[in-house]
Amino acid sequence: MSNFQVKNGQKFVFMGDSITDCGRWSDAPPYGKGYAKMVVDLITAKYPERAIEYVNVGISGNTSADLVKRWEDDVIRLKPDWLTIKIGINDLWASMDKKPTAITPENYRNNLLLILTETKKKTKAKIILIDPFYMSTNKNNESVESAFLRQLPEYICIVEEMSKKFKLARVKTHEIFQKHLKIRPRNHFGIEPVHPNLSGHMIIANAVLEKLGW
Repeated sequence: MSNFQVKNGQKFVFMGDSITDCGRWSDAPPYGKGYAKMVVDLITAKYPERAIEYVNVGISGNTSADLVKRWEDDVIRLKPDWLTIKIGINDLWASMDKKPTAITPENYRNNLLLILTETKKKTKAKIILIDPFYMSTNKNNESVESAFLRQLPEYICIVEEMSKKFKLARVKTHEIFQKHLKIRPRNHFGIEPVHPNLSGHMIIANAVLEKLGW
């Protein structure tokens, strides 16, 4: 008997930044060509009898503040049965660059709290939080990569906090990539630390599917 939790007739929404978007606005509509598309295709291949509706609403460059602005239209209105949220790396990037759009850890916490509270209040969605990640192990100098790795845990801890507060499933993406990077060079997963290649996206997709009992 299958333990796969997504049922026939349900709606599955992917929310996030460029890693979720992954071309769904340009050359790869409607699901993009990243982990969201892989999740769709792998579920379809294994469970062809289940008519599941999928919607990718990721937008490249988004921060948690952008999600707050469009949450009602792009999530609540869809009334998802399942929802993945992968957001945070742009929050950290803007904060490190001291941009006007900077999202401090406290801002990030408040934004996640708001969207999760609204989702719980207005939908019956089962939610999977996906940690922001950075594909680097370079912690020992004053490089940009080292600075990212020093500050990222604060944002990841907030995702952990929200997962416990709302009793949500959580994909520990950064931790997973760190384990892989002990075995293989980063170029196996992406040419830079933020955006995975197909192999990197497969790692995310596999981790999401594990949470679904695929």
